[in-house]
Amino acid sequence: ELFTADGALRADLAALAPSGERRMSANPHANGGALLRDLLLPDFRDYAVDVPKPAASFSEATRVAGTFLRDVVRANPRTFRVMGPDETASNRLGALFEATDRTWEAELVPGDDHLATDGRVMEVLSEHLCQGWLEGYLLTGRHGVFNCYEAFIHIVDSMVNQHAKWLKVTRGIPWRRPIASLNYLLSSHVWRQDNNGFSHQDPGFIDHVVNKKAAIVRVYLPPDANTLLSTVDHCLRSRDYINVVVAGKQPALDYLSMDEAVLHCTRGLGIWDWASNDGDQLPDVVLACAGDIPTLETLAAVAILRERLPQLRIRVVNVVDLMRLEPDTEHPHGLPDAQFDALFTLDRPVMFAYHGYPSMIHRLTYNRANHHNIHVRGYQEEGTTTTPFDMVMMNDLDRFHLVTDVIDRVPSLRGRAAHLRQEMVDARAQARAYTREHGEDQPAISGWTWPS
Repeated sequence: ELFTADGALRADLAALAPSGERRMSANPHANGGALLRDLLLPDFRDYAVDVPKPAASFSEATRVAGTFLRDVVRANPRTFRVMGPDETASNRLGALFEATDRTWEAELVPGDDHLATDGRVMEVLSEHLCQGWLEGYLLTGRHGVFNCYEAFIHIVDSMVNQHAKWLKVTRGIPWRRPIASLNYLLSSHVWRQDNNGFSHQDPGFIDHVVNKKAAIVRVYLPPDANTLLSTVDHCLRSRDYINVVVAGKQPALDYLSMDEAVLHCTRGLGIWDWASNDGDQLPDVVLACAGDIPTLETLAAVAILRERLPQLRIRVVNVVDLMRLEPDTEHPHGLPDAQFDALFTLDRPVMFAYHGYPSMIHRLTYNRANHHNIHVRGYQEEGTTTTPFDMVMMNDLDRFHLVTDVIDRVPSLRGRAAHLRQEMVDARAQARAYTREHGEDQPAISGWTWPS
C-alpha cells in the first residue's frame, strides 16, 4: 500500500512531506544565523566617563556599562536580552530597569519590583537555566548577555564546553551561518567580595574557557569604565565567539579617556606612557598588569618606586585582551614574538600582577624568549570576609609586596634598596593591623590616586 510495483514510495505519499523551509532540517529557527540581524547599537562613546587626568577620579565600571546596555535594550526591544541569576542590580546594571523589567509570567501583586510579562531581563537563581535560555536565544538568531558573579559562573562549565564544541564544529559546515557571540559579563569578582568571603572568591572560569579552541574564546579584563564600554560594544558586534569579560562594580579609578581607551582596547595591551619613565631607553624592570585591582596595585607600587628610586627605569604594560599574550601561532589575537619582545624585553625582569591564578600567565607565555624572567602575582586561593586591601595582601598582590618583588629581582637594587624593602614589609604589617583595629583600610590606601 505504501510503495509502487518497482519499490518507490507512492507519489501521493511523498507529496505529504513538507518542502523548503517547512522541512525540519531547513527550519530557519534551527539555523539562527540565517535570521540574525545586527543590533542597533548606540555610540558607546556617548557614555564615556570624563578623565581629565589618569588615576585621579573614580567610577563604577559596570554601572556605566549598564546605561549603555539600557539603551541597547531600547533600540532592540525584540532581539536583545540580559540573562542572569538575581544579580542584575547587585552587579550595578540597574539602569536596565529604566528601559525594561524582569520577565515574569505568574501573578503580579503590589510591591513587585520591575516585573512584567514582556521584560527583557530574565532572572532566576539557576545559572543552568540562564545559560540554556541564552544559548537558545542565540541559536534562534538573537543577541544577549549573561551577567553573573564571577565565582558562580563555574556552575555552567559543562554547558559552555558543549557550546564551544558546537561552535568549532559548525564553523566547518558551509550552510550553518554565524550566530551572535555568547557574552559573559562577570562582576562581583574575586578581589571585591568584601562581605561574602571565601565562598564567593574564585577567578577560575577564565582558566576553564581558555582550554577551548583558540579560534572560539576571547577573554577581556578592562581596567576601568571607558575600557569596559569599548569592550562591551566590541563583544556585542562579534559572531561565533565565547567572550568572557571580567569587570569590577565597586568605585574604582579611571585611567583612560575614551579616545585612549578605544586605542588601548584595539591593541589589546600596551605601554602606559604616563605611568612609565623609561622613555626611549631599555627599562630596568617591566611592571605588567591585567584586571582592575591588579592595575590599581601595580600603579601604586610604581608611584612608590618612582618616588623612592627615581633612577630606576620602569615600563608599565597593561593587558586588556588576555589572549594577546599567546604567540600568534597559537591564537588569532596572539602577538608575534617580535612585538611581545619589544614590550616585555628579552632579558629584563617582568613583575606581572594578574586577576586570576598565576599559572595562567605562565601558560600563555611559556614559549616566549623572556619567560624565565616573568614573575606573576595573582590569586593564591587565600580569602575570607575582609577589607579589599587585606584581600590583596593575603595573596601577595599588594603594592608593598610588588615593590619588594622589584627590589628582589632587579640585580642593581638587591643591596642598596634594603631600607626601602624593610619599609615595605613594615607597611604591610601596619596596614593589616589597621584593618584589625578599625575594620577598614587605611584612608591613604582606600583613597589612593596617582600623584599629581
